[in-house]
Amino acid sequence: MSYQVTIEPIGTIIEVEDDQTILDAALRQGVWLPFACGHGTCGTCKVQVTDGFYDVGEASPFALMDIEREENKVLACCCKPESDMVIEADVDEDEDFLGYLVQDYQANVIQIEDLSPTIKGIKLKIDRPMEFQAGQYINIQFPEIEGTRAFSIANAPSEQGIIELHIRKVEGGAATTYVHEQLKIGDALNISGPYGQFFVRKSDSQDVIFIAGGSGLSSPQSMIIDLLENGDTRIIYLFQGARDLSELYNRELFENLLKEYPNFRYVPALNAPKPEDHWNGFTGFVHEAVADYFENKCGGHKAYLCGPPPMIDAAISTLMQSRLFERDIHTERFLSAADGASGNSRSALFKHI
Repeated sequence: MSYQVTIEPIGTIIEVEDDQTILDAALRQGVWLPFACGHGTCGTCKVQVTDGFYDVGEASPFALMDIEREENKVLACCCKPESDMVIEADVDEDEDFLGYLVQDYQANVIQIEDLSPTIKGIKLKIDRPMEFQAGQYINIQFPEIEGTRAFSIANAPSEQGIIELHIRKVEGGAATTYVHEQLKIGDALNISGPYGQFFVRKSDSQDVIFIAGGSGLSSPQSMIIDLLENGDTRIIYLFQGARDLSELYNRELFENLLKEYPNFRYVPALNAPKPEDHWNGFTGFVHEAVADYFENKCGGHKAYLCGPPPMIDAAISTLMQSRLFERDIHTERFLSAADGASGNSRSALFKHI
């Protein structure tokens, strides 16, 4: 059984299967509603129901308050129709967004490597090529683990039929522990994608700043390689933050890109280098490296931030103090189970990013 959901103000009608969420149905039919976490904790996909019956689903009380529920507001990522419905959504169309359909894929693990003491590099071969924009992510279903987990794609779209992931082990995280301790070459996984609206605005001619922390390097790596491969002439900066040298993974890749592309700049930063690292690069947090490099004058750039919430918040503050504002800052937060449980997955400074 299926229901029709009309999305206003665009007037698009989607078919939603029984026990399917509005968001999942929309993404699979090429209708991109605003969303971020995808599991009811951030509130980005909040919409107004003007007609019809529904199951509100497992929406966090932090993301969807009682008074909002009484006003017939729902989260599209949790809400399941129980009749035909009409909803009002803030559909933000971006000329640079390609809107590839979300589809299901069969994947096999073909490579597992230690990128750092805490991060595994995983390569998957999928049953057919996936069209995606650099910066997007996939969802993975792991054996005997409830629900799906989201991981950003680290390779460029030009690498057909392969998905590369950087997965950091999270203490107490069932999925990341499985990846680090049980996943084997040859294992089969069910994945879906592409998801997300974290991508380069290629129509904007401003030079580009990427700021990455930890395994948050995955999206910027994909985006940077894609830009360089396609002959982008803007100055492209990568600021990569890590605790010490052992955690500064893929450094050689970016140093090689420096030699090949004159418009690429690479600034690694270690906030707690060990004596044996013999580190002579920038010492401090990655947002401090940005402030130091640009002398607190970041205006005239586009910035893309990817990493854990504390890094994102610090980088946002640095950029705004350096005269770069909301319209030119785009973020992708890497949330663990602990982050999601707090109910605070977005900075109060930014409601549209």
